[in-house]
Amino acid sequence: MDWEIREAVPEDAPCIAAGVEELLGEIMTATGQPHFHFDREATRARTADWLRAGTYRSFLARKEREVGPLGLINVTEAHALYAGGAFGLVPEFYVRPEWRSQGVGRELLNAVRRLGREREWGRLELTTPPLPAFERTYAFYEREGLTVAGGRKMKLAL
Repeated sequence: MDWEIREAVPEDAPCIAAGVEELLGEIMTATGQPHFHFDREATRARTADWLRAGTYRSFLARKEREVGPLGLINVTEAHALYAGGAFGLVPEFYVRPEWRSQGVGRELLNAVRRLGREREWGRLELTTPPLPAFERTYAFYEREGLTVAGGRKMKLAL
């Protein structure tokens, strides 16, 4: 393995913002729908603030001399009665296409699993990107032991 997984620090915010931009762009290209509005500078600033505050954690797969992350996974702690208390919520999880099927996603997910055990979370939750465009992503999640929690992700702009 010629890459490493490490937890991000606030100075990694530009790298994280770039990775999230790639993720959202891939989703919108595959679905043909403008699901997201992305502002790189606002995302960078927000990411740095959240990392400093400890309300948001990010793990990066990096390779020396590689521009940007090979992949990233972001996680925040949430609380719900149905989940029995605290749990990890993964809002963004992305591996660059050329690094897929090389263990990067599995190791990123393992980093969050370890964090969840340390934090005594009862579970991890994430939303899959739209199907059927992302069947391979869904299959990866199943191979890694994730199961369907029910329902569909919905939003209401405020």
